[in-house]
Amino acid sequence: MNSHTPYIQQPESTSLPSEWTCHGAVLLAWPHENTDWNYMLEEAQQCFAKIAEAISAYQRLIIVSPDIPSVRKQLSHLNSEKITFVSCPTNDTWSRDFGPISVIDSNGHYHVCDFTFNGWGLKFASDLDNQVTLHLSKNGYITSDYINCRNFVLEGGGIESDGNGSLMTTARCQMSPNRNAWLNEDEIKIYLQKRFNARQILWLNHGALTGDDTDSHIDTLARFAPGNTIVYVGCDNPDDEHYAELNAMEAELKQMRTIDGNPYNLIALPLPDPIFDEHDNRLPATYANFLALPEAVIMPSYGQPMKDKLASMILEMAFERPVVSVDCNALIRQHGSLHCVTMQIPHQNLPECEK
Repeated sequence: MNSHTPYIQQPESTSLPSEWTCHGAVLLAWPHENTDWNYMLEEAQQCFAKIAEAISAYQRLIIVSPDIPSVRKQLSHLNSEKITFVSCPTNDTWSRDFGPISVIDSNGHYHVCDFTFNGWGLKFASDLDNQVTLHLSKNGYITSDYINCRNFVLEGGGIESDGNGSLMTTARCQMSPNRNAWLNEDEIKIYLQKRFNARQILWLNHGALTGDDTDSHIDTLARFAPGNTIVYVGCDNPDDEHYAELNAMEAELKQMRTIDGNPYNLIALPLPDPIFDEHDNRLPATYANFLALPEAVIMPSYGQPMKDKLASMILEMAFERPVVSVDCNALIRQHGSLHCVTMQIPHQNLPECEK
């Protein structure tokens, strides 16, 4: 590691578990009037309430908001014993990207990595969101050891782990000039490999969805599943503007190998029919933006019965667990979806993650 690469605070042998193994709770940051949801606040809050209901059937929730009494009222139909409400100022609701990234060491102990979040490369205000992880840790809402990783810009939606030493990400995101411009590609790969004790970095140079503000986060494009499987966004319509880019990404995925040197089992998810905003701009709808829990998969749907059903069937087959769909047409209006607004937080006292 040369002098340009950020210093790695110990312990260095912590790895990123797969999303579908151990959870303790799921973090949500509630929409409020000072977020970009203010013009459609009731619709956004109703969508979040449906997501909270779906998750709380399987996991605890940690909900941050500057107005906890209002959130309690909106969720009065849910079991409050399964929800921890945290008063905390926020800019927005995309907790996948500013929330804690939990890693596990060789002794089965969890640690919380707190990276810098700068609004996806200085596109949006992030001063409050960038303090949420520290607030949760300092005030005891997260019991895992805190690791300061503020010398590196990274969002949770930008990385994907199979829990077995492979970390997948995209060049467009990691090489964005307003994230870690002082590092070159090799230095960023070395940092990610060291930080997450990864045995290989799977680096996608293709894949992008129109309307995506994140610079091609991996969680909009391709996701690991059990059994050396990758589910990814496919496109078989030559007339769709995504056709060339997504097929180039598919070709890259076919060249990737597991730690054992075998090709991945690749399963294509359908690309939702185009969804447009009020200005006729296409929105980045994707079924890859699901949340994989130990006992279920919570999947975004878009009011497209045939494709919603097909995506659900594919994910049920890939994960071998129930799939719960939540209509996320509200979320896509702000260019995100279900995985983007959630972040799993494994509890220190849970048993070691299954492989």
